[in-house]
This record gives sequence, C-alpha cells and structure tokens, in this order.
Amino acid sequence: MGAGKSAVGRELSRRTGWPRHDTDEMIRAQFGISIPDIFARHGEPAFRAAETALLETLERGLAGIVVTGGGIILREENVRLLRGMGRIIWLDADEAILWQRASRHNTRPLLQTPDPRARFAELLRARLPLYHTAADHRINTSSSSIATVTDEIIALL
Repeated sequence: MGAGKSAVGRELSRRTGWPRHDTDEMIRAQFGISIPDIFARHGEPAFRAAETALLETLERGLAGIVVTGGGIILREENVRLLRGMGRIIWLDADEAILWQRASRHNTRPLLQTPDPRARFAELLRARLPLYHTAADHRINTSSSSIATVTDEIIALL
C-alpha cells in the first residue's frame, strides 16, 4: 500500500503503449462494487480467490503490464502465476512514506481497525519476506517521481 503501483502502472502503459491490467480495477468491475464493499460483503478470502482466478485468466495470453494489490503475494500460487507472465518488480518505499501515502485514503479495508497505523506496520512486516522472495527487482519509490520510477522500470526491460 502506498508504493505507487497504480500510478506507475498507468505511466508505464502510457509510455510503452502496452496494455495495463490492474487486478484491483478488474476485480472491482467483476463484483460491480468497491474493494471495501467486496471485503465487507464477501470477506478477504473471496477477494484473494478472485485475485488468483484473475491471474489464471491473464496467464492464458494477455500481454502487457500487470498491476497488483500488495496482498497478492500472500498466496504462493499467485507468485507462481506472476512469474509465468514475466518479471516481478516490487515497488517499495520507507515505511513512514508508505504509511503517509496509504493513510490519505480511509477506504483501505485492511486498515479499518482501531489502530490502523499498527495494523499497517504489522501487514508490512508480514509481507516483506514474501516481497523479497517473489521480486526479481526492487525499486525504492520513497523520493522518486512517477516518471523516474517508470524510467527505472523501462531500463530493466
């Protein structure tokens, strides 16, 4: 949360001409409701299952840029599917920066707790080893513009 995945994905698509497949946007369209509503009505397990099903569809032939939510790496199967599509680039930032960005929106379902800052830190700590294992490349977005991060990704391709 807050690393800039969606914004960088849009810019990368604009500059390369490649189609962008944002899993959160696609799942929202599939359910016909917002992600917070999906979590509220169907629960996180249903959302995670939808992520996996979507990746299975993408793996079967859609080329381009795949932008995912930060929790997609919670399932090993998702990492395997993503690896089958291409390189995995992890956009990261310092925890304080990630929190500052993520907390601008009070619609993040996993942060709807009495202490969202503590929950954010807990999620990040749990996910960091998974990101390290899954990623082919890591880009720190703490002080970089969207354009600079996009330049770095293009240089990796």
